[in-house]
Amino acid sequence: AAADKTETKPNVVIIVADDLGWADIGFHSDRIPTPHIDRIAREGVELNQFYVFPMCSPTRAGLLTGRYPIRFGMARAVIPPWRHFGLDPAELTLAEALGKLGYTHRGLFGKWHLGHNHPKWHPNNQGFTHFHGHYNGAIDYFELTREGERDWHLNEKTNPETGYATDLIAGAASRFVTQHAKGNAPFFCCVPFNSPHSPFQAPEEYLKKFQHLVDPDAKGKNKTLRQTLAAMVACMDDGIGQILKAIDDSGEAANTIVLFFSDNGGVGGLPKNNLPLHGNKLDTWEGGIRVAAAMRWPSGSVTGGGKINVPISCIDIMPPLTKIAGSN
Repeated sequence: AAADKTETKPNVVIIVADDLGWADIGFHSDRIPTPHIDRIAREGVELNQFYVFPMCSPTRAGLLTGRYPIRFGMARAVIPPWRHFGLDPAELTLAEALGKLGYTHRGLFGKWHLGHNHPKWHPNNQGFTHFHGHYNGAIDYFELTREGERDWHLNEKTNPETGYATDLIAGAASRFVTQHAKGNAPFFCCVPFNSPHSPFQAPEEYLKKFQHLVDPDAKGKNKTLRQTLAAMVACMDDGIGQILKAIDDSGEAANTIVLFFSDNGGVGGLPKNNLPLHGNKLDTWEGGIRVAAAMRWPSGSVTGGGKINVPISCIDIMPPLTKIAGSN
């Protein structure tokens, strides 16, 4: 079965944005160019009614378990740095399920946010063979810290590398794809970016591209808020392009499922980022729970730039993926 992986078991790449607004991608609006995210929709399908939960941790828990997160205490709250709590190790995760089905290499790159104050809640003990990223949300993008503490890890150890978080996540995920795409077993690569979640920070080269979005009439940080968000989204989009290129260069593009979506809607402090939907992150209006999403899988006939209008939720991802991978 391993030798025939290209015919029987697709590679799986799931890319998750953090607090991305409905109108902050190119196939919904011209506010921010996102050519690489748009490419997933253009070469695959847009998932027009993709639903998640109103905030970070519940959506991640639902994605990785295929179950409503209220079952294990994650209905309407995130896991802050000081909380001694995490995703119940008794839950079967998508990574664990795929591991049982022959996916030898299962990497997670970016934001975990499902518990960290005990090793039992860490990604390496929840089915992932490789982890490169941060445990908490809202880390400093340049200092890689939260609450003044370093939060950047390679598996169970502190990672001393430096750089902008979005670039580091994209680079690590791309290297994982390149390394494992040619193996005798399919791979699972989960990339939960922390962008464009606050704090609003972006590299200078991207800020310069969106100088026209500076609001001269606003006060304080509000002058550059839209500029900075656009820069963060554009940087993430380039990172996604880097991952797509690694898939293309590996020769595995046809046999790789690529799914993209946001973990919830955009935040309320940024006007119009969820239009025409009503509401924002933390709301159960559509602006908080209906998110931009697209999927590509050429060998699975998910192609052509179409649009699926059937309602789909993040908890619907695990069952079909494990079925495709060979579960009964």
